[in-house]
Amino acid sequence: MRQEDETVDFKIEVILLPVSDVDRSLAFYTEQLAFTLDVDYRPNDDFRVVQLTPPGSACSVQIGVGLTDAPPGSVRGLHLMVTDVEAARRELSQRGVEVGAVRHKAAKNHWQGGWEDGIDPQRSDYASFVDFADPDGNTWVMQERGFRPS
Repeated sequence: MRQEDETVDFKIEVILLPVSDVDRSLAFYTEQLAFTLDVDYRPNDDFRVVQLTPPGSACSVQIGVGLTDAPPGSVRGLHLMVTDVEAARRELSQRGVEVGAVRHKAAKNHWQGGWEDGIDPQRSDYASFVDFADPDGNTWVMQERGFRPS
């Protein structure tokens, strides 16, 4: 029995991504981003759900037909955490993903929203970023957390 002062866990399980071509997006997410295909269910031409999970993630994304009325490409700024943003950028670039340049927070005591080119000199958590988009223009941000020099 749950105590009154206990809180319920609220975990994000799935995020819907509106896409125009499910098969093209499925290929992008599995072949270029190396997401795992969990489900591809199509009982008829009006409904299809494809669930994909990023390596190491507890949260998945879904693409498909009949899932959302949001316009394809309208999702902005989904974040992927990586332990080495430079290595992640290289890996995606080698797989043909158009990846932006590495940028980091321009810190002047406390961050005021500015950016500088390149990796954060201290490799601080939540300070270095890289952007990319899927074929429809849904945008992603890779953010570095937990970097450990090899």
